Amino acid sequence: MNKRTRQLAAVINGQNTSDGAGVKLKRIVSQQQKNALDPFILLDEFGSGEPTDYIGGFPDHPHRGFETVTYMLAGAMRHRDHLGNEGHLRAGDVQWMTAAHGIIHSEMPEQENGLLHGFQLWINLPAKEKMKPPHYQEFAAEKIPHVALTDGSYIKVIAGEYVTEAQKISGPVTGITTRPLYFDVRLSPQQQLDIPIDEQHTVLVYVYQGGLAIGASDKVLKAGQLGQLINGDNIQLATQDQPAQFLVLAALPLKEPVVQSGPFVMNSSEEIEQAFRDYRDGALTL
Repeated sequence: MNKRTRQLAAVINGQNTSDGAGVKLKRIVSQQQKNALDPFILLDEFGSGEPTDYIGGFPDHPHRGFETVTYMLAGAMRHRDHLGNEGHLRAGDVQWMTAAHGIIHSEMPEQENGLLHGFQLWINLPAKEKMKPPHYQEFAAEKIPHVALTDGSYIKVIAGEYVTEAQKISGPVTGITTRPLYFDVRLSPQQQLDIPIDEQHTVLVYVYQGGLAIGASDKVLKAGQLGQLINGDNIQLATQDQPAQFLVLAALPLKEPVVQSGPFVMNSSEEIEQAFRDYRDGALTL
């Protein structure tokens, strides 16, 4: 069958902001998109070698109604939550936390100097799963499949499958209703990569180093830019004179109403109000 290559439909420029206890970060996906990237709710990149930019971390805070995915490129973070889970994330490690009914956790740097660099992604949960018990998973870097390409290029398969004529490589994250795909990719100069994609999925590409040409268009995504790719079962990505590093994110849209307020993502304003009441009354984690 002929492949239908997706086209670049929208470009989003990451915005510098801060969150937690003053952690400086770049916010790429936010409420400004008004669920146009369903089921993706938020994408942040944090990265600095200046301790004052990150040392405050993210002290105890609640979540309900979605999943958070933290992926570290450099440095170290410690996770603690009310369930007793404690995670030590280092370069290459992934934390996949399904907040669902409710979780209270903290994410704090395990370093006082040096580079801290990584991403946090929020993926919405379907209405029928928003109030299920929370679930915590952590995957060490060595558990993430590393697909070697030519000239030192690679694909790290965190979630979903990378399929070629010769092989199918599956990431360690399974059993998620939105069937997410999460790749971290590095390409050398003058290199092209085709990735098969489910036609039904929302597809995003975020470049964090270098530049990347998308499909047959002349548009090049630069570092700090995210592209939404539509219509097709294949994405075609190519570098020019410089290498590039980027995330490929895809998932099945839920096509449900979304109401977000701070750390809660639900389907109605009434459910958001209930979440705040439950947090205030200590029932969020019951």
